[in-house]
Amino acid sequence: MVNGSPRVSEKTKQKVLAVMKENDYTPNVFARGLGLDSMKTVGIICPNIADSYMAKAVAYLESSLHSYGYDCILGCSGFGQEEKQNYVNMLLSKRIDTLVLVGSTYAGNGKDEYDTDYIREAAKKTPVFMINGRVRGDNIYCACADDYQATYEVAKSMIRRGRERILFMYDSDSFSGRQKMKGYEAALADAGYPIRGELKFRTKNDIEYTKNLLLEYSRTLEFDGVLATEDAMAIGAVKYAKVKAISVPEELSISGYNDSIMAISSEPELTSVDSKLNVLCKTTVDHMISLLEKQEEIEKNVVVPCEIVKRCTTDF
Repeated sequence: MVNGSPRVSEKTKQKVLAVMKENDYTPNVFARGLGLDSMKTVGIICPNIADSYMAKAVAYLESSLHSYGYDCILGCSGFGQEEKQNYVNMLLSKRIDTLVLVGSTYAGNGKDEYDTDYIREAAKKTPVFMINGRVRGDNIYCACADDYQATYEVAKSMIRRGRERILFMYDSDSFSGRQKMKGYEAALADAGYPIRGELKFRTKNDIEYTKNLLLEYSRTLEFDGVLATEDAMAIGAVKYAKVKAISVPEELSISGYNDSIMAISSEPELTSVDSKLNVLCKTTVDHMISLLEKQEEIEKNVVVPCEIVKRCTTDF
């Protein structure tokens, strides 16, 4: 009866509900799931909940799912291939209604389809939704920020202001990282600038590490712009500029990514790209509910435009 069966009369329902309330009875979600073939539960996996982007994504997802009456089971897989596969299999064993993978690491490195075979296998058992990653396959639905266009626009804006040697700083070969690099390269090519390998600078998503690395390499590396794929790396560049007494943005233009709280905590405040994570998460949940509860056709791949938030570290 507590499952909402239409075969039970309204009068009987009210009697049972009154007894439940009197005895402070809460229905067991697992027992309900057995009767309905639905646990009203969504599995969410992210690589690292300590990362601010991942933490915000999980918070957005959980809030939106709860508004539809769904609970969440969270797993933090790390970045290793075997660990990611194990977490997917673990959550599938929990009889979840669907699976959400947060972050482009789950879309592989772009070099080997095997990297994502485990996702296609999971999608044979339950719908799989990916946030800022794209994998082709049946029953897989992806919502991605338009990282390519965002980095293209930032690089193009720097070029218009006379920047000729823009340093591209990244920490990952993930789907999102590759899209950002392609946007950067396209802006250089459209401006007639060469794509210099030495200006593609791999670092860690860490302020001090990036600052120190720039101090080391700046002896032989010249650049007048920095386009970073994370805010922490961009702030590392800001700190590097302070140590070297380089004026920002007059001599060095710097832009970050994801518009985190660090962007407005930086001095000067950091120009950054808002990747619209809230929109990605809401779109994912809305589409999920349309698929699960309404059996409606939904888009396989959604691309959400980003917004460049201009602050004090750029002059465009």
